[in-house]
Parts: sequence; structure tokens; C-alpha cells
Amino acid sequence: MSLPIIIAERAELDMALQYGWYLKNADAEIAERYLIAIDQSIQHLAENPGLGIRRHFQSPELAGIRSFQAARPFDKHLIFYQAGDQISIERVMHGARDLPRRLLEAPDEE
Repeated sequence: MSLPIIIAERAELDMALQYGWYLKNADAEIAERYLIAIDQSIQHLAENPGLGIRRHFQSPELAGIRSFQAARPFDKHLIFYQAGDQISIERVMHGARDLPRRLLEAPDEE
């Protein structure tokens, strides 16, 4: 059984900014494949919420957050979420970022 999915506004903005980056720096096909990979990964999490890695950041705001790699070839992108009665997607970002700092900041066009 699949859990309901809630996508936070910051996660929506993360995905929109990354989509725009792919449009500008690659092409529309890659940008669309990015969104499909993220959607498939989120659906997979909804069916298997324990798959992600429980993260241990110092900030109390990030307590209980988990991460899961997006589907290939976008597997360097991480989906940060909370799992309970639903899957709450909090952020979607490249894993090479300064995660403890960036997870708390607003999405931007860096």
C-alpha cells in the first residue's frame, strides 16, 4: 500500500529550479527525464518509506529527516523526506552541497 505524498513548497521550488537549470544547460528532454526520475523515486518511497537513510544533522529542525537517491541517471540528487502516516518531501537537491546548511536555507538559483 502506498502512503499519501505531500510535497513541501521548498521541495517544489528545488525541483523547478533544477528543471530550469537542465533546460538552460542541457535540453528539454533531459529536463523532462529529471522530473520523471524524481517522480518515480518519490512514488517508490511512498510504497517503501523505510528505504531512505536516516540522517543525523545537529539542527533540531532536521530531526527525523531521511534521504533517498533519485533514480538513475539523476542519482546524485537526494530527496529529503519525513515518513509517518504520509511521505512528506521536504527538499530535493544535489548531494554534493553543504547539506546541513543548505537544507535550512531557502532554494535559490545557485
